[in-house]
Amino acid sequence: MRTDIVHIGAGELTYEIRNIVNVGEKLQRMGVRVNWENIGDPIAKGEKIPAWMKEIVAESVQDDLTYGYSPTRGILSTREYIADQVNRMGGVRITADDIIFFNGLGDAISKIFGFLKRTARVIVPTPSYTTHSSAEAAHAGDRPVTYILDPNHNWYPNLEDIENHIKYNPAVAGILIINPDNPTGAVYPDYILREIVNIAEKNDLFIICDEVYQNMTYNGTKAAPLCTVIGDRVPAISMRGISKEMPWPGSRCGWIEVYNGHRDPMFEKYINSILNAKMVEVCSTTLPQAVLPKIQTHPEYPVYLEERIRRYERFSNIAYDILKDVKGLQVNRTNGAFYMSAVFLQGELNHKQTLPIDDVGVQRSVQELVSGPDVAPDKRFVYYLLASTGVCVVPLSSFATELQGFRITLLERNEEEFIKIFQTIAESIRRYLASA
Repeated sequence: MRTDIVHIGAGELTYEIRNIVNVGEKLQRMGVRVNWENIGDPIAKGEKIPAWMKEIVAESVQDDLTYGYSPTRGILSTREYIADQVNRMGGVRITADDIIFFNGLGDAISKIFGFLKRTARVIVPTPSYTTHSSAEAAHAGDRPVTYILDPNHNWYPNLEDIENHIKYNPAVAGILIINPDNPTGAVYPDYILREIVNIAEKNDLFIICDEVYQNMTYNGTKAAPLCTVIGDRVPAISMRGISKEMPWPGSRCGWIEVYNGHRDPMFEKYINSILNAKMVEVCSTTLPQAVLPKIQTHPEYPVYLEERIRRYERFSNIAYDILKDVKGLQVNRTNGAFYMSAVFLQGELNHKQTLPIDDVGVQRSVQELVSGPDVAPDKRFVYYLLASTGVCVVPLSSFATELQGFRITLLERNEEEFIKIFQTIAESIRRYLASA
């Protein structure tokens, strides 16, 4: 075209979690039976929505108001309910006007990073959930600025690394925290959050905290909500939603809670720009907003959520026990959300390793996929694992990190099948590392 129409950050928008589905579907058509362990969708893995929850939704569908627009910020009664929940925790106080609904957190993430000044950077964790790191990099037209999550220390943030990146990069305006974390499954103790708040206050930064898995922790851990530690010291955005906890990912319903929004005039103007962008879209989907308080206050809701949490706890320990003694692999026990990240020790992977593939056509397809010079070593392993065993995981290097490994979910409901999947992965790693 006579004029370049491609956004400078277009090349930074990647989402390997779904990209690998294209490879899996191709191999599936060639006869490979695929276990989809890549996407964090409880429904796709067989999670059953209880009848009482469906009845609430069905009843709300009969209300004509759920077919209309909601206010731009979201339904007032729902925002008042959320604000009351935050205020009950103690710490920072908010009102309904400090809450804005979006069509899922993907929509919120796009707005939050998209309406930052292009030269303003938000430092994100590495590994980092791809939607965050890609959106931040795309808005700046450059690689993400990252701080280390340390696999040798329970995947906790390296506070010294955060401080150093901020000190030597004056463009950094904010810090992203994901707690509980995706992709690692780590849950941060409150002292870490307090230290990050101290760093933000000292350097006049704001905080973004993705807390979508806030109520999904186990193995004796609890995720301290940002609202309980931030006080009135730092402007911040907490991101929440119903896609994982309820779970209703197809609703595309998430929201942000703005803390200390009037503390800094520039931050206040930034939040107003996000609200105005939402106003141009008119509003977010009405139905899930309408039913959210009804579902969360139903007497069966905590029982249902607790059953799921106990299952994830059990499966996290099964997965850890199977993988922890695999030579050449480093794993940490998952304590929140429903993901586990495993890291290959340095020097364990190379571009000669393979796994046996019975079908010649499938073998040829995989060889073509891994033949390029820029294919990451862990991506090569993931493709061979998929073709050889049908287990579909995500290469860790696609999460804005130089670490080589993979992310897998804990969502398989059948315990016997879950054990089989992780035993298959463990045996495949042993065979793969020994192959060359």
